[in-house]
Amino acid sequence: MSKPLIYLASGSPRRRELLTQIGVPFERISSEVDETPLPGEGAHAYVARLAHAKALAGVAMVRQAGLPQRLLLAADTTVALQDRILGKPVDAADAVAMLSQLSGRRHEVLTGVAVADGERVEVVVSESVVQMRELSATEIAAYVATGEPLDKAGSYGAQGLGAVLIKDLSGSFSGVVGLPLTETAALLQRFGYPFWR
Repeated sequence: MSKPLIYLASGSPRRRELLTQIGVPFERISSEVDETPLPGEGAHAYVARLAHAKALAGVAMVRQAGLPQRLLLAADTTVALQDRILGKPVDAADAVAMLSQLSGRRHEVLTGVAVADGERVEVVVSESVVQMRELSATEIAAYVATGEPLDKAGSYGAQGLGAVLIKDLSGSFSGVVGLPLTETAALLQRFGYPFWR
């Protein structure tokens, strides 16, 4: 028997791949929210707030479109260097600057995951620590020239070429990629989703 369909309020191809990996069928919907951090907002609070807001926006869109009621999943990932939020770079120069800051240093990758059923929303935050190796200016420029960093929080993708920049990672690899699978499965099950069916 197949698992029930959920809504995925995310345009991320990585989240689509990860949900497919754990056998959760989904229909993608749009859920746009303003991702500007609030004044003084820490990285943990930021990803939790955005995941929650994206879930609410997704539920509102489902209602407005008259779509069938289903569980809805939304997520947000950010990189934090000493609790300073490093989002997606605005351009190549910004990506170079971010990677230069991360070179040789430890940083956190936080992913907030929200599940909503139309009545309630629950959010969990996955925290991982990544140690970047020392990067030369030439390496950084060559990596940025591939285009991979330009749509990634912190300007690198652990699931792509950016993997060669990482010296060590503790926590959830899938969380660093964009959807912590252990936490996601547990959250869906809290809403009665028959995960093991």
